[in-house]
Amino acid sequence: MGKVVLVTGVARRLGGRFVRRIQREPDVARVIGVDAVTPEHHLGGADFVRADIRHPAIGKLLAETGVDTVVHMDINGTPLGGRGSRTSVKETNVIGTMQLLGACQKAPSVQRLVVKSSTNVYGSAPRDPAVFNETTPPKSLPSGGFAKDAVEVEGYVRGFARRRPDVAVCVLRFANILGPCADSPLAEYFALPVLPTVIGYDPRLQVVHEEDAIEVLRIAASEPARSTLNSGTFNIAGDGVLLLSQAARRLGRPTLPLLLPTLRWARTALRSVGITDFSPEQIRLLTHGRVVATNQMRETLGFEPRYSTAGAFADYARSRGPGLLPPETLARTVDRLAGLLPARGAAQN
Repeated sequence: MGKVVLVTGVARRLGGRFVRRIQREPDVARVIGVDAVTPEHHLGGADFVRADIRHPAIGKLLAETGVDTVVHMDINGTPLGGRGSRTSVKETNVIGTMQLLGACQKAPSVQRLVVKSSTNVYGSAPRDPAVFNETTPPKSLPSGGFAKDAVEVEGYVRGFARRRPDVAVCVLRFANILGPCADSPLAEYFALPVLPTVIGYDPRLQVVHEEDAIEVLRIAASEPARSTLNSGTFNIAGDGVLLLSQAARRLGRPTLPLLLPTLRWARTALRSVGITDFSPEQIRLLTHGRVVATNQMRETLGFEPRYSTAGAFADYARSRGPGLLPPETLARTVDRLAGLLPARGAAQN
């Protein structure tokens, strides 16, 4: 008999891709995908159950199917496909997690729990350390939005781990996920034709490629390899960092530097026309940035990402096509201007 894996949040692209990937594992006998919305993509040979994890019925599903591995991916910052509201997202993140953990606590068959969290739990503040590791407390706890949801979710997960010490619990704190199919808030921001920025700030950013995100979820949901441990909390990010100005140039997107109060007004305007969810926590990220250490990801979890931050961003940029200022065109223009400057100087002499 192989493992029975239950995955939440399968209506989103990342959840759907993970479901298709985990089915190829030789020790997996059955995969059950759960979401309140019917997915628009195929789930391979997985069984789909339309269920809202905010309701106690999720407990009945775990009991009836004998699930031994739960991968909780239904923790998100934005509504699916623009549908729903911030309130419904928060309820799914927090109340849905509480119901799911309560169901897992009562299900003796559950042996492993994997939770998709976020580096948003560290916040973004002017006095932040240069690099966060897994034990670094935030200088300022997030006061709202998805970041606060992630903090609350991790608190409930720690409580569950104390009540069920027999369950292997793995919390993966992902940096912003990017790639050709990524639907993260940062991907939406970089898709804008002009990027609003904060005057006087050029934050450092880290990202993780969507393929690396799927692979590390697979590692966390499996039995640990020799000399590794996939229980605990791990930062997940690609090597290196990118400045926001570098990211804009590589995309060919012009930037629009704004004063912070003006950017907050622009956030309201953008949301009103449905262009993007430009949340306050994202504004803080685009002001102060955030960088995390990934030593534990490599040394303990045994995961080595294929894509660096720059590599993941380059793959995302290729999928978006040239911006208003394509880097190659801009470089040629700068070279031509540079070639004219010596001639002008010689003529003046």
